[in-house]
Amino acid sequence: MLEKRSAHIEELAKREPRVAKQFAATDRELELVPSDASDPLLEDEHEVVRGLIHKYGKRVLCLLTAECAAYCRFCTRRRMVSDIERGRMGVGDIERWADYLGAHPEVSEVILSGGDPFVAPVELFSYATQKLSAVPTVTVLRIGTRAPVSAPELVTDEKLQAIEAVRQPVYIGIHFEHPAELTDATIEAVARLRRAGAILYSQTVFLAGVNDDYETLYNLFSRLVEVGVRPYYIYRCDPVAGAGHFRADFARERRIMTALRTNLSGLACPTYVIDTPRGSGKIPVPLEFWDVDFSSFRDFCGEEHEVERPAAG
Repeated sequence: MLEKRSAHIEELAKREPRVAKQFAATDRELELVPSDASDPLLEDEHEVVRGLIHKYGKRVLCLLTAECAAYCRFCTRRRMVSDIERGRMGVGDIERWADYLGAHPEVSEVILSGGDPFVAPVELFSYATQKLSAVPTVTVLRIGTRAPVSAPELVTDEKLQAIEAVRQPVYIGIHFEHPAELTDATIEAVARLRRAGAILYSQTVFLAGVNDDYETLYNLFSRLVEVGVRPYYIYRCDPVAGAGHFRADFARERRIMTALRTNLSGLACPTYVIDTPRGSGKIPVPLEFWDVDFSSFRDFCGEEHEVERPAAG
């Protein structure tokens, strides 16, 4: 049974098991790995204003809502998504975000995320984009979403108008996992975002049994470029509690990415990264063109981390 809710993703999941696997809860989520955590990237620790996370000097993350149109079972924010009251933001919260930005002129980039900002009421979405883009020191606005995939009807005229009204470049990161997600409705939502002036990029997570094979990702990234979405990052699945069964074999991931780097155009090939546990940066993974020790890596702070192994089974 899918956790929630969009009729679009429900229908797609009926046709494609590898889409269904992303959203269907199973008992495997009870298989906890000792090194996993509910908040592996330490976002709660860096929440300086309610809903505003400031981990990196020049950019902040603003969580506009905890709701999504459908809930990915591997989500880094499993601890909070669907907790409607915890994630319910209002005009006052957005004003406090703007005040914080005004007091921190070193911050030039704001990322609206959640949950999914496109699930938020249009009035709140519009107020957030207007208020945050009005801060003089903010030069880039980013929005993270999966709505074009899970519920393309949420890409409404009113939200597109709000995007068009932003004076800065608006970069929209859309989460894609499988080429079957590029339905006609999704492609139309992508086209509408582009017509509104948004610059589109994608983020993907390696998921065992969903996309941990060359052909799937080759088709996905090739199609994304064709519809105007630049593949940006592909992540090793975060060590979030309950998602261990989604983590693919690390050597397999590197093999796949080496083959993709060999055969895709540079425009179509995303950067393969590990989002460091404890929140110290997205570290690029060297591919098999280099003869290096892959058992550990250093983060932005120089701290060494062992690479997590996939869960058994």
